[in-house]
Amino acid sequence: MKITDLYKVALAAAVSACFSLPAMAEGISPANVGVSGMVGTTGVGVHVSVPILRTLNARFGVSYFEHSTTGSTSNVDYKYKLKLNTFDALADWHPMGNGFRVTGGLLWNGNKVDATAKARNGEYEVNGHLYNASQAGDLKGRIDFRDVAPYLGIGWGSAPSSKGWSFSGDLGVIFQGTARASLKNRNCTLSAALCAQLADDIEAERKELRDEVKDYRYYPVIRAGASYRF
Repeated sequence: MKITDLYKVALAAAVSACFSLPAMAEGISPANVGVSGMVGTTGVGVHVSVPILRTLNARFGVSYFEHSTTGSTSNVDYKYKLKLNTFDALADWHPMGNGFRVTGGLLWNGNKVDATAKARNGEYEVNGHLYNASQAGDLKGRIDFRDVAPYLGIGWGSAPSSKGWSFSGDLGVIFQGTARASLKNRNCTLSAALCAQLADDIEAERKELRDEVKDYRYYPVIRAGASYRF
């Protein structure tokens, strides 16, 4: 499985939670506060919205999801661990006074992929060169993005003046920037020359890891769930 496929898992694996999350709204009673339970490409999440003006909501939320699998680049086998983790601070404008909304805001973006290399027959192949895995040491990497990312989208949810249950959904983009990739090894006990060569090969492999997710500088957001406004 490629790294890009990991993000597709988030939507399919989280859908089963969609019908249980709205129950989290029970017991919250401040007037005009809305609570949404949502699932989608950002994981499983809860949002709280508060009316600011007749057609404007402030919305704050958190989403989370984890998934582990295995995959490979052209050379190296990896164990991947995907973690989706975002905190949203959004403004929802309802220009028609109904549930349709235009949304903008900022997210704290904790989305990342941790990668741990797996040996093939006791060896790593890095940038076309073979290394004894026990002597080359551990090979671990991480892919992440900018910590604070703008968000822009459209959707449907409770208007500031409405009460009761409604469908809630978002369709938008997180502008999370160019991927940052790190890849390092520890405890290399090969010869000095081979350790130096390995370091150069790891840098080439790091760039390949980064290229695996280069298209995700614009991360698509598709979320659906249910909302309740008190």
